[in-house]
Amino acid sequence: MGTITRSFANNITTSGVLLPASLTNNSIANVTAYNAAVATGGMVLISSQTASNSASISFTTGIDSTYKEYQFWFVDIHPRTDETQFQFNLSTDSGSNYNVTKTSSAFRAFHNEGDSEAVLAYRDSMHLAQSTGYQRILGERMGSGADESVAGSMSLFNPASTTYVKHFISSGNEYNGADYSVSNFVAGYANTTSAINAIRFQMASGNMDGTILMYGIV
Repeated sequence: MGTITRSFANNITTSGVLLPASLTNNSIANVTAYNAAVATGGMVLISSQTASNSASISFTTGIDSTYKEYQFWFVDIHPRTDETQFQFNLSTDSGSNYNVTKTSSAFRAFHNEGDSEAVLAYRDSMHLAQSTGYQRILGERMGSGADESVAGSMSLFNPASTTYVKHFISSGNEYNGADYSVSNFVAGYANTTSAINAIRFQMASGNMDGTILMYGIV
C-alpha cells in the first residue's frame, strides 16, 4: 500500500492538483458520469422524429450554440409520391419561416443493376444561387414503390454564429424504381449572419415516411 500511496502522491502538485500524467485509461475505475465541462468526444443524440405519411419533419428546438456542428441522419426516407426529391430549408425565427438564402453546388454518381450505365456528373438541377427556396439534397427519381427509399446524412456547421455564413454538406444514396443506385453530394452555405435555429425536411411533392435523427458533435 505504501508503494501505491507514494506513486499516487508523486502525481499531485504541491497545491493538491492532479498532474495530467496521472489520468490514463486504467487510472479511473467504475466511472458512471463526467462533469459537463469534460469533453468526452463523439456524437450526442439530441432528438429523432419519424414520419408516417407526413408532410414534413421540422426541428425547431435544440439547434443553438451548444455544438459547433449538427448532423442529421436520414433512415429509409420513403416518398408517397413517385419520382420526387428530398429537400430542406432553414429558419432564423424558430420555424415561423423557412426562407434562408442559400448558394450551393452538387454532383451525382449512378450505376444500374444491369451494369449497362455508370455516370459521374455535375447536377445543374440541384444547385442554388442566392435562392430562398428549398435545397434538394436527395432524389433523382425517388420512387414510391414498397422497397424504394433513400438514406444519408447532412452536416450543418456553427448555426448559432452571428459572424459567419452557415455551411452545410450532404451525401446519400437512393434506390429507385429504375433499379439504379444514385449517390448525391451537395454542399453550400446559408448566406446569413443571423443564427439558424430551425430546419425543415420534406419532399418536393407529396408526403413521406422515414426517420431523421439529429446529433450534436462534441
